[in-house]
Amino acid sequence: MKFLLFKYLLTSALVVGISELARHNARIAPLVAALPLVATLTLVWMHLENLPDNRLIRFSLDTLWFVIPTLPLFWLFARLHAKFGFWLSLFMACISTVVLFLLEIRLLKRFGIQLF
Repeated sequence: MKFLLFKYLLTSALVVGISELARHNARIAPLVAALPLVATLTLVWMHLENLPDNRLIRFSLDTLWFVIPTLPLFWLFARLHAKFGFWLSLFMACISTVVLFLLEIRLLKRFGIQLF
């Protein structure tokens, strides 16, 4: 239970830290946010919990595939924000990410890569 609480505290501190950094330094915060810190921490947690190596490897590869369709979200949000405002732009960018996820899953399945 203590370890679970530690994981919650450290992981949430990371998110809060990046949002605070964004308030003070608009150039460094996106760089820090783009680092795969959450995925890396997850791998560490999985390793410390003695999950089998094949689970860590699968997590790592699946994370790689899931990152790809998220990338257009940031570009799309930036393009839509001036015209539609924050919430609608964020919503449309998120919907586009879901659509790209679904397309990627179907495409990868054709090449024998099963994500679900």
